[in-house]
Amino acid sequence: MAVVTMRQLLESGVHFGHQTRRWNPKMKRFIMTERNGIYIIDLRQTLDYIEKAYEFVRGTVAEGGSILFVGTKKQAQEAIAEQATRVGQPYVNHRWLGGMLTNFQTVYKRLQRMKELEGLGDLSGTAAGYTKKETLQLSREKIKLTRTLGGLRDMQKLPAAVWIVDTKKEHIAVDEARKLGIPVIAVLDTNCDPDEVDFPIPGNDDAIRSAELLTKVVAAAVADGLIARSGRRRGNDEKPEGVATDEPLTEWERELLEPKKADESAAPAEQPAAAAAEQPAAEQPATPEQPAQAATEQPAAATAE
Repeated sequence: MAVVTMRQLLESGVHFGHQTRRWNPKMKRFIMTERNGIYIIDLRQTLDYIEKAYEFVRGTVAEGGSILFVGTKKQAQEAIAEQATRVGQPYVNHRWLGGMLTNFQTVYKRLQRMKELEGLGDLSGTAAGYTKKETLQLSREKIKLTRTLGGLRDMQKLPAAVWIVDTKKEHIAVDEARKLGIPVIAVLDTNCDPDEVDFPIPGNDDAIRSAELLTKVVAAAVADGLIARSGRRRGNDEKPEGVATDEPLTEWERELLEPKKADESAAPAEQPAAAAAEQPAAEQPATPEQPAQAATEQPAAATAE
């Protein structure tokens, strides 16, 4: 089954590129034609690259890795936050702070500070032990940290890969990921450089529907990988070395597994019913026929004598 259809890509406007005067010659191989001064992206190639990116994300998450979702432009902010939250992955959708990857130890300390401020409770009034001025300062600090780092709340280590919408705008994130050897999966519009991305997906990075659809595809790959990872935790022989098997499942992981559990429980329930229906049918003919045969054979033998 295809991850996404050509119709969905067309309806979301994934095939629309930039104006012909704003392009990167390296993207020439992904361009099908030009209409009314706008480049049209070859969606057949887009489908192929989506499949490759999907398999990579799925395998990465199944082995215990995480995917960092990045998209700070207005067209992508909502989709990035919604889809990353749905599958329990970290995200940045407001502003990329320099050093989020290359200086993660400092960022991690700020995350701890944010959690400390959240532990103080409601800072709208006067917090216990603080003056009104100090409470106001703490409240402003909490709001600022939550806005910039809220999506990284549960990130304990560097991500295994990064999903980026618009590599031109997020060039700092791309540079940091490349410097650390972290694979980059990204939407590539006709003005982008494909050499900067490990798993490119040629498409429109300016339309809301396009960014939403492609981000949803990546989130679906993450969800598929989480299900595969949970299956390994439950006793499969193929367990990656870096994945802990004794960690409890989170709520969203349990929700992802519910449809799969329902199918598995329905199958064993049908087997005993089928066996019970077949067993009497197989055994019944044997018992009544034997006495009947014996009764007919004995008189025949007596008359012959």
